[in-house]
Amino acid sequence: MATPEEEARNRPRGRSLRPLLELLPYLRPYRGTLTLAILALLAASGLMLSLPVAGKYVIDHGFAAGGSARINLYFAGFAVVVVAFCACSALRYYLLSWVGERVVADIRDRVYSHVIRLDPAFFEVTRTGEVLSRLTADTTLIQSIAGVNFSMVLRSLVQLPGALVLLALTNIRLMGVIVLFIPAVMAPVILIGRKVRSLSRASQDRIADTSALASESLNAVQIVQAFTAEPVLSQRFRAAVEASFATAITRTRVRAVMTFVTFVAVFGGITFVIWVGARAVLAGDMSYGELAQFLLYAMFTATSAGTLTEMWGEVQRAAGATERMVELLDARPAVRKPADARPLPAPGRGHIRFEDVGFSYPSRPDRRSLEGFMLEIRPGERVAFVGPSGAGKSTTFQLLLRFYDPQAGRILVDGVDIARADPAELRSRIGLVPQETVIFGDSARGNIRFGRPSATDAEVEAAARSAVADGFISELPQGYDTFLGERGTRLSGGQRQRIAIARAILRNPPILLLDEATSALDSENERLVQEALDHLMENRTTIIIAHRLATVLKADRIVVMDRGRIVGVGTHDELVAREPLYAHLAELQFGAVEAQPVPATGT
Repeated sequence: MATPEEEARNRPRGRSLRPLLELLPYLRPYRGTLTLAILALLAASGLMLSLPVAGKYVIDHGFAAGGSARINLYFAGFAVVVVAFCACSALRYYLLSWVGERVVADIRDRVYSHVIRLDPAFFEVTRTGEVLSRLTADTTLIQSIAGVNFSMVLRSLVQLPGALVLLALTNIRLMGVIVLFIPAVMAPVILIGRKVRSLSRASQDRIADTSALASESLNAVQIVQAFTAEPVLSQRFRAAVEASFATAITRTRVRAVMTFVTFVAVFGGITFVIWVGARAVLAGDMSYGELAQFLLYAMFTATSAGTLTEMWGEVQRAAGATERMVELLDARPAVRKPADARPLPAPGRGHIRFEDVGFSYPSRPDRRSLEGFMLEIRPGERVAFVGPSGAGKSTTFQLLLRFYDPQAGRILVDGVDIARADPAELRSRIGLVPQETVIFGDSARGNIRFGRPSATDAEVEAAARSAVADGFISELPQGYDTFLGERGTRLSGGQRQRIAIARAILRNPPILLLDEATSALDSENERLVQEALDHLMENRTTIIIAHRLATVLKADRIVVMDRGRIVGVGTHDELVAREPLYAHLAELQFGAVEAQPVPATGT
């Protein structure tokens, strides 16, 4: 398996700012606000560029002999210009910041909505921490360029050419000197900026590595502590943090060099121009007001150039972040709704048919999880899948829910090939109680209502009673409105399982998939929940996966699986009599069946 460092090296590197064009669709809905912000920007820039002219008049006329009567008028006019400039600048800042925040919120919403619809094959090869890094760190970088920094860049882009033009109108000879210094400023920005962008992308990759490690270990903190693995994981996380730090310092060092070179060029040029201008004043070729006007424009030019230089690094980083975001948005699920999707018959009957299905997981293409799997399940029938670990039982659920498509054969639900159906419509007809119960950071009511968001409080509570969950929920501090903690940490394993069963009961689907649905319950609660499940399974198709044979004795048929194939189908008594593998499993459970030879099985 590739190390985080190898993964970063193997990732494609962007070489231009073209990824930033991907932000344009997010700006279009806010054209009106953006237009108003640009008008405020132009007004603020125009007023700012008029300040040196006002200053020239204050110096040349207000301070001139006989001008004392007019100095108050000039300063009043200067103050009005300053206030108007500040008001327009504040409006520009607010509007552009609003657009930036709104765009980033839209991007985060779209990325999450896209990722949550990707199939499990994507998450087999992509770490959750990597996705979270792109949702947080990368969008923060985009936010920096789409908000305040975008405002600064636009302001500088307007002020720089405006200041240069007014410099030329003030004194063309000194303007020519400044123009000679422009290549000295732009060259390091372009040359070193490419390196900054590459390092910025690497820095974000390192941050993603640390996020992945933290997410993985914190989600299994009890296992980590049980195996006293804190020192090992702390050392591993420290190594990832140091790698991230080293990459960030390298990027910062390169940016510091770029900033030093460009600022020396800018302010060195300004100093030289001031020296030339001072000599012109002494020679009588310029007035003091003209020199002050020219110096202010020169400072505007230097400030704008410096801002653009500084922001160039941010633009490079934002381009790298956008490129990573685009990669995520370009990911397409292998399982998606066909263009000519066939509707499933209504109402659903729950008729299921596996026809010579063959399947290998994308991460294990050389190993067949199912091979030649053929089975028909009639509407309302209860079928139990048993077999050793790795036999392919859970794979049938994965395929039936269309998390994957088989490489061979097909699966039909109510006569429709599910590969030609809308996955959302198919899944809406299936209720699932998984072996690994998932509890969300919500209330008990919210977790049960997850099965059917439109359900009323009365329906939620009825489902809880059927799942023998009402008793312990009512005893919680706020009853059904009690927050259950992240991943249900406030509940026992059996309580979490009963919440999951209540969720499936509330969904009331024509097809039920029960994966060890009573595995975490004590004997008394297992009996009560089994009664509720028996009632729930009436008149609906149910597939039960169980290692505990006591949970499948009431099934209409038991399907024995081994190495992805069906090795026997029948009732408990029939299989004990003629299927050695099942007889062995039954003996392990009940100890009441005579031992029989058992063929070699997979794990």
